[in-house]
Amino acid sequence: MNFTRKLLATSLILFLTFAFFGCATQKSRFRHVKNLYTAKGTNIVCFGDSLTSGVGGDGVNYPSILARELPIPVINSGRSGDTTYSALPRLERDVFAKDPKIVIVQLGANDYLLWGNAGKPGYGLEGTFKNLEIMIDRIQEYGAVVILAAIPLSPTYNKNYERLAREKGTLLIPNIMKGIYGVRDLMSLDRTHPNDKGYKVMAKTILEYLRPLLKIKK
Repeated sequence: MNFTRKLLATSLILFLTFAFFGCATQKSRFRHVKNLYTAKGTNIVCFGDSLTSGVGGDGVNYPSILARELPIPVINSGRSGDTTYSALPRLERDVFAKDPKIVIVQLGANDYLLWGNAGKPGYGLEGTFKNLEIMIDRIQEYGAVVILAAIPLSPTYNKNYERLAREKGTLLIPNIMKGIYGVRDLMSLDRTHPNDKGYKVMAKTILEYLRPLLKIKK
């Protein structure tokens, strides 16, 4: 009997120890994220271009999948064709008016496609990341957490996403197209956007970052 009690007590201690260190590890992982313990909003707002708004079947996009998987409302504020420059004026209406707790910022791919267009203001590598910096600053000043959802279009692009996330205290998802781009069964006919199956893979990648973040207690 005594042995059994000692075994149960030891098991309980080990369980509590692992739980404590697991929690501490999670907090350490996110300690750089600005507004993590002070965000008071009620929604997750997905702010981006057509990769966010969706081009698959009706109602199929990563925000709609997140909404089914998470205990917090998810709002799709994506707009097809948006760049970092054209998205900036939408912040008030499509982000701040939605009472955001967390904002997933997915922008930059269309800027990359327009770099060669001298008639378009605000583009090029410097313009793109300056726009993102302004956007992040405004969202954080509002009081929400920012998740920067990147697409690795080039090594230079990657480094700038990493720099921006580090300097601004955002959570970085390095590649939301991980395991999707170039896989025929997961891509739409335009070979640029995910299809229905691809969006499920994208949502799974994003959930790997979101779920632990939502479990962090103040």
